[in-house]
Amino acid sequence: MDYVCKHGLAGLSLRPLAKAVGSSPRVLLYYFGSKEELVVEIIRRGRAQQQSTMANLKLTGLSPREVSRSLWREWSKPEWEPLMRLFFEVYALALQDRARFPAFVENSVNDWIAALESCTTLPGYTRDDARALATLMVAGFRGFLLDLVATHDRARVDRAVDLWLSSLYDAPAAEELDGHAAG
Repeated sequence: MDYVCKHGLAGLSLRPLAKAVGSSPRVLLYYFGSKEELVVEIIRRGRAQQQSTMANLKLTGLSPREVSRSLWREWSKPEWEPLMRLFFEVYALALQDRARFPAFVENSVNDWIAALESCTTLPGYTRDDARALATLMVAGFRGFLLDLVATHDRARVDRAVDLWLSSLYDAPAAEELDGHAAG
């Protein structure tokens, strides 16, 4: 995982990767089937690390805003940057050729929505509202992380996250929005 995060996918060759991990290209292909499956497994492990970290955060009893703030502080740490760069690279490649990384895009969306759904229940919100809010969080976090990885402008991006969270959690409750749409 460290090797691929450091070197990216654009010029990834199994021979230097195998040498770096003390193996051979043949052994890597035996265990993973293809270079693409190896990359998918690397991303799965990275995602599992993130979800494990998320599970270990002290989120119980926090408001959705505090949960979001805690998650941003964790996911925007510099040590996650190599995995974020790799994630965005694979995401773009999977959008271009879904057969190359089957189910990657869908899983990378649905896994995070499911993980965040339980953190996004607000008074008056239904399960569908919580799912929509989780979707908004995934989209927001990914946008901010992409900006942070691209620019390293921590102050600007952190300020944007603060504004986003304020607009997100200071917004009217779901039933208020439904009432405005009907009226």
